[in-house]
Amino acid sequence: MSAPTKSRQEFFPGYAVPAGTYSAEVPRKPSHLRLAFTWGLAIAVVAAALVGLSGIVTKPSARFMCPPDCGSPPTGTPVTTNPRFTAADGTFSVSYPAAGTAYTITQKPNGVTAEFTAGDGGMLQLFSTPAAGRTPKDIAFSLVKQTFPDTKTAYQIPNAMVGYVHGYGEAADYWPQGANSSYARMRILVMVAVKNDLALVAAAVGPYHEFGPDFGPGPPSGANLQIAQDMGKYVNSFSWQGDPPR
Repeated sequence: MSAPTKSRQEFFPGYAVPAGTYSAEVPRKPSHLRLAFTWGLAIAVVAAALVGLSGIVTKPSARFMCPPDCGSPPTGTPVTTNPRFTAADGTFSVSYPAAGTAYTITQKPNGVTAEFTAGDGGMLQLFSTPAAGRTPKDIAFSLVKQTFPDTKTAYQIPNAMVGYVHGYGEAADYWPQGANSSYARMRILVMVAVKNDLALVAAAVGPYHEFGPDFGPGPPSGANLQIAQDMGKYVNSFSWQGDPPR
């Protein structure tokens, strides 16, 4: 038989102190005010560093004084759904309604006439005329009085632009006598802008039809002419010779 193994006692290092009663000091609690101040200071430093870094890496946005510097139109790919009329001398171009839509198109040397054959009907003209030193307002007034001499101006169109060039626009009314001796109110919209001494004109005429919740584009508008809802994209498509495509 093997001899029994002796038990082995484990000892741990430590400190020996005389026997007695001892007391420990109560640890000091941190000051809430100091803790709040420390955290606030740390947050302020980090925030200041982030603001400074943002100011360094962020480029300031371009500022425009409009007019005369009104920036540029959106720089996306030009929409080519509609056909485009270009003057024979290349002085301007403009988009017009495509074939098969609710328009009958007639082209002339200086522009396009589109007769609206749906809804209320009406006429849209997109053309050029020599400015001959005249202002857009003078040209608009002359064109309206030449075609409809008995009109009454309803209002001036604020911030009117043709082909992204500031010009002049107005809405006018006239009352032609019908076959049954009654008078129907007609609405005229004309917008003119001048560049390179060439005036580009967008004009529309048709029956007056007040816009409201049940008729019109939705947002409030004083145009009160059905064809005006389709007019904007053609007005913006005007370009003078040398302008970027749009």
